[in-house]
Amino acid sequence: MPVSRRVRLNAPHHWQIAQMKLSSKLSVALALLAVCSAASAYEFEVSNATNVRITGIAASEDGETWGAFDVKGGIPGRSKTTLVWSSETDNSDCEWLVKATYADGSESDPASFDFCEEDLEIVFSE
Repeated sequence: MPVSRRVRLNAPHHWQIAQMKLSSKLSVALALLAVCSAASAYEFEVSNATNVRITGIAASEDGETWGAFDVKGGIPGRSKTTLVWSSETDNSDCEWLVKATYADGSESDPASFDFCEEDLEIVFSE
C-alpha cells in the first residue's frame, strides 16, 4: 500500500505575496526612472582626426565665456569618444562655439555647431 506523506511547503502568506508584487513594481519603476534620466543626458561624438592628443574641449554660447568638457586623459589622435553635455545647459540655445586644445599647446579655431541636431559628431582635423 502506498505511503502518503503530508509535506508542508513554506509558501508565503498573502501579505508577503502583495509585498513581493509591490517590491517588483517599485524596482521596475526605479529602473525606468534611471533609464529616462540617462536618456535625457545629451551625448555627442567627438572625433580627433589629427595626430596630436586633444587635452581639452571648450564650448561657448557667446564666444567670450567658455566652459570645459571633461575629456579625462584626453582624446588620442585618430580616435573618437563620446562627451555628455552638462544638465546646466538644458535651457540654453542650440548653437554653440566649440574649440579644442591640443597636447602641443595649440588651439583649434572656434567653430559653430547645432547641438539640437541628432547624432551630432564634431570632427577636429588638421
